[in-house]
Amino acid sequence: MFETALAKASMGVTEMRDPEKTYHLQPIAKFEATVPGMNFGEFQDAIHSPRVSEINNATPEFFPALMKEIHATDLETLKAYMRYQVLTTSAGRLPKKFDAENFDFYGRKLNGQPEQAARWKRCSNSVNGALGEALGKVYVEQYFAGDSKTKMVEMVADIEAAMGRDIDQLEWMSAATKTRAKEKLHEVTNKIGYPDKWRDYSKLEIKPDDALGNARRADAFENDRQLAKIGQPVNIFEWDLTPPTVNANYDPSQNTINFPAGILQPSFYDPKQDDAVNYGHIGSVIGHELTHGFDDEGKKFDGKGNLSDWWTPEDTKNFVARTDCLADEYGSFVAVADVKVNGRLTLGENTADNGGLLLAYMAYLDRAKKEGVDLAAKKDGYTASQRFYIGYAQNWCENPRPEQVRTQVLTDPHSPDHFRANGAIVNQPGFAAAFGCKKGAPMVPVKSCRVW
Repeated sequence: MFETALAKASMGVTEMRDPEKTYHLQPIAKFEATVPGMNFGEFQDAIHSPRVSEINNATPEFFPALMKEIHATDLETLKAYMRYQVLTTSAGRLPKKFDAENFDFYGRKLNGQPEQAARWKRCSNSVNGALGEALGKVYVEQYFAGDSKTKMVEMVADIEAAMGRDIDQLEWMSAATKTRAKEKLHEVTNKIGYPDKWRDYSKLEIKPDDALGNARRADAFENDRQLAKIGQPVNIFEWDLTPPTVNANYDPSQNTINFPAGILQPSFYDPKQDDAVNYGHIGSVIGHELTHGFDDEGKKFDGKGNLSDWWTPEDTKNFVARTDCLADEYGSFVAVADVKVNGRLTLGENTADNGGLLLAYMAYLDRAKKEGVDLAAKKDGYTASQRFYIGYAQNWCENPRPEQVRTQVLTDPHSPDHFRANGAIVNQPGFAAAFGCKKGAPMVPVKSCRVW
């Protein structure tokens, strides 16, 4: 009951995506009034934080509800709740029975996973989480050699140039907002492969026979490292993804894009493949992250990363009409059994998938023209344009279990992979021509959606 009450008092996952709903800067005294009996200054000292005069109370309705439930709940229940939090957080480093029980619920029951990943994989992930840049330095030396970074810099530049052209061509956006959009585009900072300066872990103690202690010391090390940034200049060149990570991201509050070496590997990027395949694979990922700067969340930040409305009211109205189309389209997709995709929760990612794929295709056509590529020539039985779209679809090859899909749809801002492929493809103006499809065909509907 205690945990259920806290959940009911929490802001919903869809609302949490809106930065305007989670930005409530308050003086410490005002915040402390919502948590009577708590000395926030003592709390800051305990977690090794510098004293601050104000704080962003992201979810102001939660803390009064939390205090109400704490006072209304018996002490034994509170002890049991805290004990559970400690055990479930540390389960992977505790005796096998704890680990097995934890996995049975979070892995097997919630996500349908029949067995845990191999121990060596879990160990590797632990090292990556605690010592990501130390591991990353070795990873980069072994797996990110040659001209991979040079090629990626070129591809990113191609796709950013494509977005500049795309903005110029938009019929629904005014000249004033186009100017601000291109200013933001030109201020994007790209971080590719690995950081220029590696993180120093010399103060972190690692012992070969103390897995739980290592994890706790690593958490404390990272906690202190993050809190030490308070009051210091923002370093936009610092990485928040480790080099071996197979992922990428966009940070709206810094206007930076991060493409670690881990995702710049086959099949996302393969130096043995031609541009058609690579622009479909990693090019669409680059376009995806770039488009995040202009999705329903990213559009609320300017080129410096400040929460700022730089759109005219009419352009915002036009933008919302187009994102409403996407939200309704994806909201009609049945993910599993009786559960549909949440078109609002996934709106940012769906916008980025659709826009990113369009930008990657525009960039590929421009690159192919510069290099004199015959787009009609076939390789492995397919034209260059067909192989571009096939490459994109291969990004989302999957075999999920129903339990996992259900959990994802209820909690994750990403659509299930099946819809990340087909949902974006049906809105692409270049797809029909590439495969000779007529309007009204299953993958070329009469009505389609487009934001960027």
